[in-house]
Amino acid sequence: MKRIVIVGGHGKIALSLAELLTGRGHHVHSIVRNADHEADVSATGAMPVIADIEALSAQELSEIFAGHDAVVFSAGAGGGSPERTYSVDRDAAIRTMDAAAHAGVNRYIMVSYRGASLDHGVPEDNSFFAYAESKAAADDHLRAGPLQYTIVGPGSLSSDPASGKIDIGDSATAEHASRDNVARVLAEVIDSDNTIGHTIEFMDGSTPISDAIAAIA
Repeated sequence: MKRIVIVGGHGKIALSLAELLTGRGHHVHSIVRNADHEADVSATGAMPVIADIEALSAQELSEIFAGHDAVVFSAGAGGGSPERTYSVDRDAAIRTMDAAAHAGVNRYIMVSYRGASLDHGVPEDNSFFAYAESKAAADDHLRAGPLQYTIVGPGSLSSDPASGKIDIGDSATAEHASRDNVARVLAEVIDSDNTIGHTIEFMDGSTPISDAIAAIA
């Protein structure tokens, strides 16, 4: 059994992940900003933690993370203003990494997106620019730091039911990745040390998720 903290615990992927992890016997704390979301988190078997990651310092976050075995970052501004996107998807994300290191929580899993890169090529006048910049900066900070990281990069998300199958990298040709499949990938990654140091980009596909993750060298 592992103790896992999910940052951004009320998102659809996070709620699905919490249910999967608690079903596997893990102990999960899910951080949410809004106390109205406590019941939804509790229904997954996870323990809600009310905290605003935009407002907390790395020191304060490290106190929440202490005693856990892994951090999953699944928070996001959700297409808000550029200022809030930078605040959540870049600045708060980076503080959680620094907090995890300070708390001695070495395992860190980032939910990013397929194609995230410092060379993303998104024009500055595009509404996606702030998100692309933020995710690239956060991912780059994670790769450069001391944590045992895995970056999970699904393509365009859908609300389709989980197929339990994906394709990774260049073999991924589907148009979407189901949110429930993303949650299943995250659950496998947490228990798979072979994914440490890897960025896993994928879409829905034809390979069982457990097999696809196990095959990562």
